[in-house]
Amino acid sequence: MKKIVTLSLAATIATFGAAYKLPEQSLRSVALAGAYVAGADDADAAYFNPANMSFMPNESFFELSATAIYLSKITYQGKAYSPLTQKFEEASAKSKDEGFLVPHLHWVSKEYKGLRFGLSLTTPAGLSKRWTTQPQIWSAQEFTLRVVEINPSFSYKLTDKLAIGAGVRAIYSDGKVRVKFPNLYSEDLKGDTDIKWGYNLALSYRLHPSLTFAATYRSKVGLKEVGSAKGYLGKYLLTKNPNDLNTLIPYSTKANVSVPLPATLSLATALWLSENTRFEIEYERTYWSSYKNLDFNFYTNQFAEAVLGKPKPKNWRDSNTFRIGLLHKNSPKLTTMYGLAYDQTPVPADKVGFELPDSDAIILSLGAIYKYNKQMSFGVSYLYDYKTSRTISLIDQNINGIAGKFSNARAHLLNIAVNYRY
Repeated sequence: MKKIVTLSLAATIATFGAAYKLPEQSLRSVALAGAYVAGADDADAAYFNPANMSFMPNESFFELSATAIYLSKITYQGKAYSPLTQKFEEASAKSKDEGFLVPHLHWVSKEYKGLRFGLSLTTPAGLSKRWTTQPQIWSAQEFTLRVVEINPSFSYKLTDKLAIGAGVRAIYSDGKVRVKFPNLYSEDLKGDTDIKWGYNLALSYRLHPSLTFAATYRSKVGLKEVGSAKGYLGKYLLTKNPNDLNTLIPYSTKANVSVPLPATLSLATALWLSENTRFEIEYERTYWSSYKNLDFNFYTNQFAEAVLGKPKPKNWRDSNTFRIGLLHKNSPKLTTMYGLAYDQTPVPADKVGFELPDSDAIILSLGAIYKYNKQMSFGVSYLYDYKTSRTISLIDQNINGIAGKFSNARAHLLNIAVNYRY
């Protein structure tokens, strides 16, 4: 176990956390807890279901919004295995809290020879985690990932009831990782990608003006972070001689690591219960099983490659998310929205790490839109992501040497938006 834990701690330094996907990318998606596929009916339909653009009024739609994200401190109570003392030691601590501001932009065109066009600027994955205590800093002193997606799309109405849509995903990402294990290793890694490509598909069947069935698929996109890594490696990692604990060998090398932005399938139904109230239910399948290994490559330093460059198993599981949303037109000026979702974690117990601990989540949300005039409206929405506590026991044989409980993980999202149609 000593060898497994030593190498795992050293080489999970740039793992892209647990469930690092961010599905909420607009005012309405935040307010409805992501239950916004079959019912997508504004500028953000370009992203969530481009097929629905064909059923929208023949106008242009625009949305500009920003989401403030706050991640609470995560509490860990328990022990962790130390490769130096070769035993489990007290490791209770709290992570740093995190705050971010994420912009979004969506646009849908008027009809042109039976076609509608859309464009979205989103942030489909990312965020950060920081710890200041040992053993947490061995793998997550600082971990930051930023992902930006530009998604042009189109739709075409095959019949009065059936429409199809598709788009191109152009994705850029960058990341920063800092870790430190005194006398064993120190790592400061920075990298980014060139543009990575993918696609999305959509189908909507409007059986009745009050009932829509929809399916969307977003392809997997491989993110290969290329950059540089510098720090030191302890000679002890090679010799296992205690006399070498104070012998540190500095290094600076080109490095890369590849991880997937997984494919996602969504199946949804939206039903107008009355003239003013719409209900949507959605099933989402995220294909996290494509994340099988974490493999670092250190091009110009054989020592770093020998110690940190061996592939580490991830073997995440495909996960399910169940979402429901309710939209109600309170008056000609005011619309309110409410959402509820249950999100499964893809991370097996034996692979959970400090870099971004994950567990099942219960999501609650609400929001409101105020129609200022025929062209312009303003909105605000809020989402609360409650991560359930997760206990890792010795029986789980966690490869990061964790035996304890993670709790108090929370996320708060506040979105403010302006919408314009012309």
